Amino acid sequence: MTALPGAGGRAGFPLARPRRLRRGTALRRLVSNVRLHPADLVLPMFVKEGIATPAPIASMPGVMQHTRESLRKAAVEAARAGVGGLILFGVPASKDGRGSAADDPSGIVQLALADLVAEVGGDMVIMTDLCLDEYTDHGHCGLLTHDGDVDNDATLARYGSIAVAQARAGAQVVAPSGMMDGQVGAIRAALDAAGHADVPILAYSAKYASAFYGPFRDAAECAPRSGDRAGYQQDPARSAGEALREVALDIAEGADAVMVKPALAYLDVVAAVAAAVEVPVAAYQVSGEYAMVEAAAANGWIDRERVITETLTAVRRAGADIILTYWATEVAQRLR
Repeated sequence: MTALPGAGGRAGFPLARPRRLRRGTALRRLVSNVRLHPADLVLPMFVKEGIATPAPIASMPGVMQHTRESLRKAAVEAARAGVGGLILFGVPASKDGRGSAADDPSGIVQLALADLVAEVGGDMVIMTDLCLDEYTDHGHCGLLTHDGDVDNDATLARYGSIAVAQARAGAQVVAPSGMMDGQVGAIRAALDAAGHADVPILAYSAKYASAFYGPFRDAAECAPRSGDRAGYQQDPARSAGEALREVALDIAEGADAVMVKPALAYLDVVAAVAAAVEVPVAAYQVSGEYAMVEAAAANGWIDRERVITETLTAVRRAGADIILTYWATEVAQRLR
């Protein structure tokens, strides 16, 4: 059989046989250069005001809207598994046009934050999503003008107030997700002025107007009553260049880490961002990604555990240092 030329003048077939390093699980594990670790994972969690027992989310099997008590228990389980952090979303009992519950010291997120910091604050990083969509009666991520448009600059002041409220309640990282222009700078200034200069900002820098968010809107009860969020979230049809611009702006404003959301359909963006920056890069494996795998597995169409691991490995391989995933505790337990 004729030998094929090898790359760079190296020996070709039959001397070069890449399959040699694929023979057996132990050998493949030894030479693997992309690894998942529990400490790389962040668990998104929902806490709802006014419920007596955890409420299952039909479109996200296995995920709950928690009570404060069940939230603490789930957080302890995640910490024992070695999960690196959790990010908290709140569902208040009442909503209004300015999202007043978002920065209320007695609001559900602030109360739950205090619980979590006391329970697991030394064992994992307690993060908070910083936005208004879960708290406004119109479901948008900012304040609205009389014409129904999202008022970017008026919203920035609300974000600063929310950041301070979350930091005072114990948030160790705040993660603004509203995609308002200038949000990182406004939040950094507010935190610094209130004496929280040491609280890092994980910016949702490249967040796309994605159809993969559907189940999340069930969980957070935050679907817009009118219109959509395409006017402030990024267009999926734009190349990674726009994402890189957003990332650069956020870093210039003081972001300590940046995020791409969703993850799997945007691996090219994750890779481009990871190659361009020197801060940690996070990727959010969103609710639709989770729901599709769970639905296919429930029908017996896929090997659930292998697909979960494969998707997370793909996100890690693309360059994400941190992965937000609803499977964080389960995967961490398996990895350990």
